[in-house]
Amino acid sequence: MRIYLTLCLLVMLTIPCHSQFRKYSNEFLSVGAGARGLAMGSSQVASTKDETAGYWNPAGLTNLKDHPSIGLMHAEYFSGIAKYDYLSAGIPIQDNRRALGISLIRFAIDEIPNTLNLVEPDNSINYNNIKTFTVADWALLLSFAQNLKTTENTNLSFGINAKVIYRKIGSFATAWGFGLDAGLQYRGQRSHFGVMARDISTTFNAWSFKFTDQEKEVLYLTKNDIPVKSTELTMPRLVLGGGYNFRLGSSVSLLAELNADLTFDGKRNTVLSGNTVSVDPRLGLEANIKDVFFVRAGINNFQQAIKDGDTTNQKKVWIYQPSAGAGFKLKNVMIDYAFTNLANQSNPLYTHIFSLRINLAGKREVE
Repeated sequence: MRIYLTLCLLVMLTIPCHSQFRKYSNEFLSVGAGARGLAMGSSQVASTKDETAGYWNPAGLTNLKDHPSIGLMHAEYFSGIAKYDYLSAGIPIQDNRRALGISLIRFAIDEIPNTLNLVEPDNSINYNNIKTFTVADWALLLSFAQNLKTTENTNLSFGINAKVIYRKIGSFATAWGFGLDAGLQYRGQRSHFGVMARDISTTFNAWSFKFTDQEKEVLYLTKNDIPVKSTELTMPRLVLGGGYNFRLGSSVSLLAELNADLTFDGKRNTVLSGNTVSVDPRLGLEANIKDVFFVRAGINNFQQAIKDGDTTNQKKVWIYQPSAGAGFKLKNVMIDYAFTNLANQSNPLYTHIFSLRINLAGKREVE
């Protein structure tokens, strides 16, 4: 029997053939945004205050004052195989009482070999028939934020995202999706709290497929289903966060933030796992030195895994995903760096991430 193995085929087989909720849907939107947030273990819902708030918690966009701000980030995972790009902008309006934001995300793998036509009808192998294709996930987030109450030392704000999703697997499959996020953020003189409700509208992806007659024949002969139109649904989730800014001296402070990611789609491999709700904690730290130098660390993605060397596959240990980073601010330019991974410490997939933030008028950020 002829065997045709392509990465494309494996990807397509993970796509549902009818409308259903998926536990891990649109996971590229869970990677993160900005080297600052990634270095802090993705603990940002309470303290985010720049243009990346459109991703972490749109309510945080109201912390931008007087002038627009833009940000860029590029990261490569799996030794450069997967490329992740993030572009964002935030614009304060109406005397800083409201703000608008826009974020563009792309996660893609290029140059994937397509071997569906590797074998000729006479069973001979023709490597000239190998073509390449790209798997790319895109998301556009349009954000709006508004102050609900502001005093000299406190700020309560609300924000909402409308996100448009486009996913493409070569010429074989495309999907369009839409969803809504909403968030609240309270910022005191030292304490901060945040709530982010992701996919509150139950985000959907509507998939459509296109195969040539020859490709359909190959799928049929290899006993693979030919995908048809389908809809993939993403369950809502809730992120709760709190932080406190400790003063360690006249020019040094330490921000600590703890987040809890709550999912409602059944048991997950998390610290707290239940049939109704599962909880995944995250912790981040940021040392601020004279509002110029920043040192960061974080930890998240706690899971139980089989202990290395256990031949019985019964002994489990807790594993986690560490991260660290630094930042440097010079007037209106901020350069951030993160050293993190896409897995955990037992199976490290470390990567270096850089991001650039620019305040278009050089206004200093809110502390």
